[in-house]
Amino acid sequence: MTDVPVNAGTQASGAQASGAEPSLHRVMGPWLLLLFIVGDILGTGIYALTGQVAKQVGGVVWLPFVVAFVVALVTAFSYLELVTKYPKAAGAALYTHKAFGIHFITFIVAFAVMCSGITSASTASRAFAANMSNAMGLNLSGFAITVTGLAFMAIVAAVNFRGVGESVKANVVLTCVELTGLLIIIVIGLWAIGLGQGDVSRVIQFRTSPDGGMFWPVIAATTLAFFAMVGFEDSVNMAEECKDPTRHFPKVLLTGLVITGLIYVLVSISAITLVAPEQLGEGETPLLKVVQQGAPNFPLWIFGFITMFAVANSALINMLMASRLVYGMSREHVLPPALGKVHQTRRTPYVAIGFTTLLAFALITFVGEVPALGGTTALLLLCVFTVVNIAVLVLRRDPVDHQHFRTPTILPILGAVFCAFLTGPWTGRAVVQYHVAGVLLGIGIVLWLVTIMVNRRTGVKRAEPDIEHLGRGGPVN
Repeated sequence: MTDVPVNAGTQASGAQASGAEPSLHRVMGPWLLLLFIVGDILGTGIYALTGQVAKQVGGVVWLPFVVAFVVALVTAFSYLELVTKYPKAAGAALYTHKAFGIHFITFIVAFAVMCSGITSASTASRAFAANMSNAMGLNLSGFAITVTGLAFMAIVAAVNFRGVGESVKANVVLTCVELTGLLIIIVIGLWAIGLGQGDVSRVIQFRTSPDGGMFWPVIAATTLAFFAMVGFEDSVNMAEECKDPTRHFPKVLLTGLVITGLIYVLVSISAITLVAPEQLGEGETPLLKVVQQGAPNFPLWIFGFITMFAVANSALINMLMASRLVYGMSREHVLPPALGKVHQTRRTPYVAIGFTTLLAFALITFVGEVPALGGTTALLLLCVFTVVNIAVLVLRRDPVDHQHFRTPTILPILGAVFCAFLTGPWTGRAVVQYHVAGVLLGIGIVLWLVTIMVNRRTGVKRAEPDIEHLGRGGPVN
């Protein structure tokens, strides 16, 4: 993903000269873009939540990932219309503002995206600690894993403060590492199936609800599995750096989604064939169990380090995104001005980094569980996706002077319905996810109100927001 540029001299949008900013360099061809999209989607979700999905549905652990893929695919069509219509490096906040023009709604969408980045990073932090414990044979307790997760997040904050220059080429390397771990699982599973090991019949075994139904367990598991599909929406930030976004972006995004969906299904089938759903759902390192069961002679520490590397990368990118979004919102006078301060030496938004890190500390300490954190990420994003799907329909009345992708009208309608449906309590979503999301958004609303009072006292008149700084970025998996 790309960051909001951190520049101590950045002023509010009203003070920026129109046309003063140069356009981004269009360097990304279709193959590089494909690797970027696949890398954004692969990560913590499949590594950490496969077991929890199995606990919900039993052997058909692959099915919730398929359902989540379909919902993500339908929403991706909405993003495709919007990103080719407005090929700017912004995102959901830009589309929301263009569609509705209500500053508070734009702010809530941007803040929700920021919060989803923090919950995603907190999920990765917990997964990192659990995998380190198992890979190194430390056998850490729940409290020790929490402390390790906090220490890891502190390291992420230190790296963030020091300053990280991200590049697409680095993303290619990281994608290859993440992909290698999942391919190891697939190869181990297929090898074991070929040798007649494991129990392939599990892949069609449902765990039914108390009333004997299969529908609601699958829906409940989908609310978790959806976390594994996040990241595709972040690729819209690369639109300005694509050589031909209108022609390349639709095909490449859809290809990336299909590739990751197929990988997730194969990983799920391999995992459930080798490890019973009851065992797979125990603990926070499901794929390590698959390696132990299917390839006992494989050096477990190697896979453990691959997993740690994958989730560590997700945590760092998400915390970078979250802190830069807070910085951008402060610079646009929708969050307190203190959050927009930049360190004189490091040139990084140190107050925003501290603020987002404290929120992550609180989540790791008081929420802790990977399903709750990952589920909250999915909840926040499903709400954002509902708004984006509606925005597509509203913005049909806003013609542009260039050709762009146009999705069939039925798809954004279905996307809005599906996403809104998956946010409801009827899905079996844990109540704690609503509590966490509510507290995070409540903090945002309080800060919004404080900012309004500060602006009035200081005489600051907020101009039309620069959505390039307000809405850029999104969580990656």
